[in-house]
Amino acid sequence: MLKEEILYEAADLKNIIHDPNVARLVINKDKIISSNIIEGIEINTESIKDGVRIRLIVKEGKIIIKPVHLCFGVTAENAVQNIEINTEIKKGASISLLAHCVFPTAKDVLHKMNAKILLREKAKYSYFEKHIHSPGGGVRVIPKTKVILEKEAKFKTEFELVKGRVGLIDMDIESKCGPDSVMEMMARISGTDDDRIIIRETGYLNGNNSKGVLTSRVAVRDNAKAEIFNKLIASGNYSRGHVDCKEIIKDNGQASAVPIVEVKNATAHITHEASIGSVDKKQLETLMSRGLDEDEATELIIQGLLN
Repeated sequence: MLKEEILYEAADLKNIIHDPNVARLVINKDKIISSNIIEGIEINTESIKDGVRIRLIVKEGKIIIKPVHLCFGVTAENAVQNIEINTEIKKGASISLLAHCVFPTAKDVLHKMNAKILLREKAKYSYFEKHIHSPGGGVRVIPKTKVILEKEAKFKTEFELVKGRVGLIDMDIESKCGPDSVMEMMARISGTDDDRIIIRETGYLNGNNSKGVLTSRVAVRDNAKAEIFNKLIASGNYSRGHVDCKEIIKDNGQASAVPIVEVKNATAHITHEASIGSVDKKQLETLMSRGLDEDEATELIIQGLLN
């Protein structure tokens, strides 16, 4: 199978690769192997050391109906990939993106991403990022993202890494919310063997009536370790926020959760909850009474958490 075909198949691109109405950008290490730009979107790229710098703009008032497909992959066993992406969603514009990061044969791959996202007034941005790793755990993923939401902007992001070994994930995302804006950030990660998971999510509810939710769902088995740092700071009048972290551990897995909430305005309100532990005993007993053994029942509960 050609390298391009490996990425297309893993990222579910085969059905849309020839669709002129779907925007896409597919990168293998530092080479653009496929792209399509549609009306309302500007995508400019340039080569950098071991990667690509991307500038993505959605024009004012443009509503992009079909999801934009991005694929950042490395088909080699050993490589470094640097992705820099600067995104601006103009006033009143809307876009959703479906991104796949694919490392199917990695033995020693470093994937670094630095992203800046600016949502102008009443802009909407939805981003779903799915990782597909090799079973060997030879991937280090280090994404850093900074987001600014202007008045009435809406930002939603989901990160999923449940297929293949994690290796190392060290994720850092920060958002600053303007008046009447809404921010939602979700991470779902499954770790096995000696995987290492680090999540840092920070939200600043600076604007009046701004809202934010930070959610993490993590499972660690074998000797995997997870450290979750969720932080919300509310300073805007009547700003509202919630931090929700749930982690399941099995075998010799280790997990920690540090929810931090700061309220700097008497009219603001933030809540938080965090739980770490083994699978629920009652759920386990119920599934085992229906014919599953303990490992099968445990795995089903973990998948339910991650889904």
